[in-house]
Amino acid sequence: MNHLAIIGGTGLTRLDSVQVTGKQFIQTKFGNTSAALVSGTLAGSKILFLPRHGDPHAIPPHKVNYRANIQALKDAGVNRIISINAVGGITEQMGPCVIVLPDQIIDYTWGREHTYSSGDTDSVNHIDFTEPYSDSLRKLVVQAAASISQPLISRATYGATQGPRLETTAEIRRMEQDGCDIVGMTGMPEAALAKELGMDYASISLVVNWAAGKSNEEITMEIIQKNLDIGMSKIKKLLEQIVSSTETA
Repeated sequence: MNHLAIIGGTGLTRLDSVQVTGKQFIQTKFGNTSAALVSGTLAGSKILFLPRHGDPHAIPPHKVNYRANIQALKDAGVNRIISINAVGGITEQMGPCVIVLPDQIIDYTWGREHTYSSGDTDSVNHIDFTEPYSDSLRKLVVQAAASISQPLISRATYGATQGPRLETTAEIRRMEQDGCDIVGMTGMPEAALAKELGMDYASISLVVNWAAGKSNEEITMEIIQKNLDIGMSKIKKLLEQIVSSTETA
């Protein structure tokens, strides 16, 4: 039974280093997952992999069925999730190609199905979201990065926006005043849903561009893709180290 899952974001639709043993399309009571769940081995250990935006990448952030994705992983026996997120950099340290392990999150999204407590059950699950990310899983990522000398910023606040458009300069200015270091579109409700189901969850965020107003350069898909190509190769190596350093059988 698999216990560790990797959710791939923009730039990580497939993990080529996974030895695939199966693919299964899952339908939950909340609908279908974004794509087939891929089961296989990475660095000699069993994992599940799920591309958040589908395969091929076609589902925008606000249309991802986060509830189905997390529920399907839970039903498959997963108790730990490593999420990969492409983000923009807001504060000074968060330049392109920097890898960040956020420890806090602020939710600016709206209209998404964001909870399993939808009024159709006998109780409401008021989760403690003081610490949105798993401390033990974050420590595992930090240790894995250190063991391969991969620079990693291990404290940051992720600001989750609606998308799919990028933000205005004024919005980024407000987010910085709120304490956000990075900005992305998929951090919520994913983190909260995992917490509702009692699953350890951590986000490895790759900065692919400076946020609006933080650079004189226009934000283009060419710049983002270039930084994705550079950064995702580092993240793939980090994932292999994470998986090899933990028991997932």
